Amino acid sequence: MKLTVVGCSGSFPSADSACSSYLVEAEGYRLLLDMGNGALGELQKYCGLYDIDAIALSHLHPDHCIDMCGYFVARYYRHEGGRCEPIPVYGPEGTRRRLTAAYGDTPSEESMSEVFDFRSLTSGGSFSLGPLTVTAARVNHPVETYGFRVQHGDRALCYSGDTGSCGELTELARGVDLFLCEASFTDGKEDVPGLHLNGRQAGECARDADAARLVLTHIPPWTDAAVNLRDAKAVFDGPVELARPAAVYQV
Repeated sequence: MKLTVVGCSGSFPSADSACSSYLVEAEGYRLLLDMGNGALGELQKYCGLYDIDAIALSHLHPDHCIDMCGYFVARYYRHEGGRCEPIPVYGPEGTRRRLTAAYGDTPSEESMSEVFDFRSLTSGGSFSLGPLTVTAARVNHPVETYGFRVQHGDRALCYSGDTGSCGELTELARGVDLFLCEASFTDGKEDVPGLHLNGRQAGECARDADAARLVLTHIPPWTDAAVNLRDAKAVFDGPVELARPAAVYQV
């Protein structure tokens, strides 16, 4: 299983990175986790526009889903070969309505469903996508938000989505080979329960879950990533690094 970081900036794109988007590949199958601001352009560096097999959206904040509007255009109005067949899009309840409203001028209320097969996530629910098994868990964020565990054979990765501290994320990440965890806040600077993790909390979650490796992501441009990296390393003994665009991990 291969993970490619398409974009990893939190809240809005940085000068160097699009917002959250991660490409998971196994046995020729391609699953995209989130498609935030700027991700659609970056994605084309790693695969063709029409080579994605399924998409899972952690939640409906723009920095995780807004480029789905551009992707709708690419799939609906494709000039060669006609309109694309719908691909599975897993997301919170109301994903189709939210994306249709964000686009604002689709030919009809059902147009997005002509190229996206929308499916609602449930906490604790698992589903198969090609050779992958995906488990979703509701995490601690102001809107309906899910973390994902992606399994291929005996290997697994976990993506936190956006979340404050919660036991559900620890269980989702239990024993994974790679834990891709948000670290938006700085320890001692921001303390807003139920919103985001800081570097120390991400490290504690990785430690408590007995994850093998931690990659910190979703760090906003105004947050000092080096501080979050230091704080995570202080509490987690395994390998820790910062996500960066174009980074590739073999899981």
